[in-house]
Amino acid sequence: MSHTAHIRSHRKPRRSASTIAMRAGVAGGVLSTLAVAGASGSANAAEPVTQTLELPTLTADLAAQVAQSADVTQQAAASYELQAERDAAAAKAAKEAKADLADAKKKAAEEKKKAEEAARKAAAERASRSAERATLSASADTGSSDSSGSSAGSSTSTSTATGSAAAVVAFVQSQVGDAYVSGGTGPNSWDCSGLVQAAFKSVGVDLPRVSQSQSTAGTQVGLSNLQPGDILYWGGAGSAYHVGVYVGDGMFVGAQNSSTGVVKASLDYDPPSGAVRVL
Repeated sequence: MSHTAHIRSHRKPRRSASTIAMRAGVAGGVLSTLAVAGASGSANAAEPVTQTLELPTLTADLAAQVAQSADVTQQAAASYELQAERDAAAAKAAKEAKADLADAKKKAAEEKKKAEEAARKAAAERASRSAERATLSASADTGSSDSSGSSAGSSTSTSTATGSAAAVVAFVQSQVGDAYVSGGTGPNSWDCSGLVQAAFKSVGVDLPRVSQSQSTAGTQVGLSNLQPGDILYWGGAGSAYHVGVYVGDGMFVGAQNSSTGVVKASLDYDPPSGAVRVL
């Protein structure tokens, strides 16, 4: 025993068993916690964490929606394509219509020019006929006062139509100015034989339709012995290519051609080859 043991203040306090046990438990708990933490840390360090993402499952409804969307897209594309084709067709039609309109205007201008030219020629023909009438009238006056009697010109220029012949003359003269159309038989357009046939039909005489036959339809007469209503022909008898009607005073009426139409002209304007008398 220490020599100070008997002194109370110098004695070390004794620890109780419960205190020692409590401290041992605490220490053991701490060590256990550290051990678990260390083990957990080692385990976490050895095995990396893997995260798994779950994708949505393609259900039957979702597949139907996708298919429907694809159909709608395809229909829209087809609609756009059809509209584009229609627009292209409309543009092409408009272009063609514009070209047709331009052609129509051009043709109309050409037709107008032709009509104006025909009118100018017709006016020139009328002026020429008026001058010829004046000349023939002067010649007739001179012939009638001439002591020599001046022959055939006087007989044709002073002849006057009567009866059916007068009606034929009146008919053809009423058609002067009508158009010439090949094969025309009236009432406003004629060819040469169509006009002659219609004139004689107006007095009840049926003539053949064509010039060749009309040139032999009556009695042949000389050009110096013509009477109003006689049929004039150009070419040979039976092979004539043109006919007209003598109307007196050295004049005839005939459907000449598409440029002049039906005209009244002097025999000198287009001398005929012969004549036949039907009435």
